[in-house]
Amino acid sequence: MNYKMLKLPLILTIIFLFAAAVSATNADRQAYVVYMGALPKLKSSEVLADHHHGLLANAVGDEEMARKAKIYSYGRSFNGFAARLLPHEADKLAKEKKVVSVFRSKTRKLHTTRSWDFLGLSEAASRRNAAAESNVIVGLLDSGIWMEGPSFKDDGYGEIPSKWKGKCVTGHNFTSCNRKVIGARFFDIEEIDNSNNKSPVDEIGHGSHTASTIAGAFVDGASLYGVAGGTARGGVPAARIAMYKVCWAVGCSDVDLLAGFDHAIADGVDIISVSIGGESMEFFNDPIAIGSFHAMEKGILTSCSAGNSGPDLKTVENTAPWIMTVAASTIDRDFSTVVKLGNNKKLSGVSVNTFTPKKQMYPLISGSNAALPNQSSDLDLYPSWCDYGSLDEKKVKGKIVYCLGSIDQEYTISDLGGVGVISNLLNITEMAITTPIPSTHLSSTNSDYVEAYINSTKNPKAVIYKTTTRKVDAPFLAYFSSKGPQTIALNILKPDIAAPGVNILAAYSNLASIPDNRHSLFNLLSGTSMACPHAAAAAAYLKAFHPTWSPAALKSALMTTATPLKIGDELDVIGAGAGQINPTKAVHPGLIYDLSRTSYLSFLCTNKRYSDSALAILTGDASLNCSDVPQASGSDAINYPSMYVPVDRDATSVSAVFHRTVTHVGFGPSTYKAKIKSPAGLSVKVSPETLKFDRAYKKLSFKVVVKGAAPAVGQAPLTASLEWDDSKHYVRSPILVFKV
Repeated sequence: MNYKMLKLPLILTIIFLFAAAVSATNADRQAYVVYMGALPKLKSSEVLADHHHGLLANAVGDEEMARKAKIYSYGRSFNGFAARLLPHEADKLAKEKKVVSVFRSKTRKLHTTRSWDFLGLSEAASRRNAAAESNVIVGLLDSGIWMEGPSFKDDGYGEIPSKWKGKCVTGHNFTSCNRKVIGARFFDIEEIDNSNNKSPVDEIGHGSHTASTIAGAFVDGASLYGVAGGTARGGVPAARIAMYKVCWAVGCSDVDLLAGFDHAIADGVDIISVSIGGESMEFFNDPIAIGSFHAMEKGILTSCSAGNSGPDLKTVENTAPWIMTVAASTIDRDFSTVVKLGNNKKLSGVSVNTFTPKKQMYPLISGSNAALPNQSSDLDLYPSWCDYGSLDEKKVKGKIVYCLGSIDQEYTISDLGGVGVISNLLNITEMAITTPIPSTHLSSTNSDYVEAYINSTKNPKAVIYKTTTRKVDAPFLAYFSSKGPQTIALNILKPDIAAPGVNILAAYSNLASIPDNRHSLFNLLSGTSMACPHAAAAAAYLKAFHPTWSPAALKSALMTTATPLKIGDELDVIGAGAGQINPTKAVHPGLIYDLSRTSYLSFLCTNKRYSDSALAILTGDASLNCSDVPQASGSDAINYPSMYVPVDRDATSVSAVFHRTVTHVGFGPSTYKAKIKSPAGLSVKVSPETLKFDRAYKKLSFKVVVKGAAPAVGQAPLTASLEWDDSKHYVRSPILVFKV
C-alpha cells in the first residue's frame, strides 16, 4: 500500500502561521474540567453558572479573564465546569473544598474501540436497547477468561437474566463469576493439559481478548504500554458473558468442543462465538458443525472464524451453512514504527514496538557482517536472514541488526544481546507484530536503502522509535484470511461476512505474557479469531432489537447490509463474503433470507454424501427420511443470501438458476425493485423485477438466472450483485462465478 504525504498549499500555511502567532500569548492555557460532584439541591443552572464563574474568577484573579476562560457549565446531571486554565490556576481550583477533581481535557482517539467506531457502532452515535442487551448472553468456546481484568467488572449491572441455567465452576486462580461474566466452565476430557491445576482461568490470553471484544465493559486509558491507547469496550458492553474453556496450551480437543457446545446450548446462551478451526471435513465429522447445528435448532447463531491460511484458495474452514463464517478485514488504523539512520534518513515500517529508545543512536550491523566465521556449509544457515546459530554474539551485542527475513529474528538477536532488529517486510504490510526488543519491518525498497547505507558507511548507526498510529484506507481483506471456495458444500459461498481482525486491542490475561515476557491487561492481536467475536457481537446487538429472529435471519441481516470491501488483490472477493459487517444498518435490513431446520435438512438431503441414517443421527429423529423433506438441486438447495456459481474446469459457459424467498421485516406495505450490477459478458436477470409487500412478514419469491462465458482457470471471479431497493433499504446479495 502506498501512502502519499499531504502538503498544505502555501496560502494555508501562511494563514496557519499567522494564527499561531496571534494566539501565542495564550499558548500555555489548556482546557480543564472542574468536577464538583452531584447537583446541589434547589439550585438552578443559572445559580450554578454564577458559582462556577466566582470560583474561576478567584483562581485566575480577573473577572474579564474568567469570562474568556470559561468554556461550559455542567448543571443538568452533575455539577462542574470547563475552562481554559494555566497549570497553577488548575492547582488552585483543585484545592477548593467543593471541587472533587480538576483534570486536563484530552482529545481522545478511541483506538481500542476503533474497530467499533469504524463499523459505525460508536457509543455516542449508535442507538442501543440497553435493557434488552443486558438480557443477551453470549457464550464463548475459547481458552478461558481472566476475571481480574477491568473489562469484566460488573459495576452497574442488574440481576442475572432468569433464563440463565448455567454454572460458575471455580478452581485454580478462578474464585468466582459476577453479574457480567455469569458463567464459566472448563473441559479437558482427554486430559491434553499436563497441569494439575484446572479451572476456567485464561492462561493464554486468547479467550479474554475475544470475550472483551464482544462484551467488555468500558475501560478508560487502555493500551499496550502506551501503544493504541483509548477507551476499551465491547460491541455489546451491556451483554453477559458465559465462558466455556475448551482450549489449553496444546490446543482444543474435539471432545471438549462438543462438551462446550452441549453445555452452552443447555445453559441458555443466545449467541455462540467460536474462534477455533481445523482442517475442513464432512459436517458429520466436525464437532463445530455438529454443535452449531444443534445450537441452530434452539435458535442460537454460531459465529466462527474462517481460518488464517490465506492468501491461498480453498483454505476456508467452518463452512456449514448454519454457521456464520467470518473473514478478517482491516480497519482505518495502522501502526507505524520509524527507524532513523545515522545519516538522518527516516524510514517508516510496521511493528508494535512498545519501547522508547534510551539513546539517540545505536551501532547498526547487517546479519551478513555479523556471521560466525568458518560456518559449515551443510548447516544450511543464512546469516543474512539472521538464522539462529549463524551469528557471532560478540558482533551482535549492543547493536541493532539488519536482517533480510522477517520471521522471529527478534528472539535470536535478543538472545545474543542485540538491542533491535530492522528487517524486510516480505510484502506483509498490514499486520503489526509485538516483538521482545525494538523492531521494525520495512518494505523492500526501504530495506534495500538500509543495506546500501550499511555497506557504504564506516560506522553505521540507527535508532528505532516507539510505535505510533496513523489513519489508512480501509476496509480490505486481511492477507492471512482464508479464502474459498470451500470443498464441502461446493455451491455455497464461504466465508459469509468479514469483520475487523487486524491489530485489535482488547483484554488479555495477566497469566500470559507478551513477547518480551512483560504482562499487560490489554494486547494487540490479529487473526480471524479477532474477526469472529466482532461478528458475534454484531449478532448480539441485533438480538437485542429482534429477540425472536432466527439465526438465519440475524445472519441474513448482517450479510445484506454489509459494506463491500475494497479490492486489494483480484482474488480477495472469494474470501470477503458479502463484505464487512455494518451493525447499525443491519437493525433494519428491510428483507431477510430466512431458513428453518427443514431448510437445512433439505440441503443435507440434496447433498448426495449424506444418507438417511446419518441425518437421523444428526437430528435425533430416528424416523427421518429424505423423501419426507422438500428436495432441491444445485444452486436451489438452500435459501442463502449470497449466490455462488462454481464452474467446472473444462466448462466454457455459465448457466445457473437461483430460486430465493425473502421476508419483509419493515413497517407496513413496501415495494422493492431489483437492481443488477454485472460485468461485461455475464447476464443476470431477475424475475419478477418488482416485489410488492402489503404487510410485514409477508414472504415473496423470485428467480435469478445467470448466464455467460466462463472465466478462465485462475482468472479472478466474475462478480455481480442483486440489490432490492425500496428507497429506504438496500438489500444486497453478492453473485460470484469462479473456476478453479
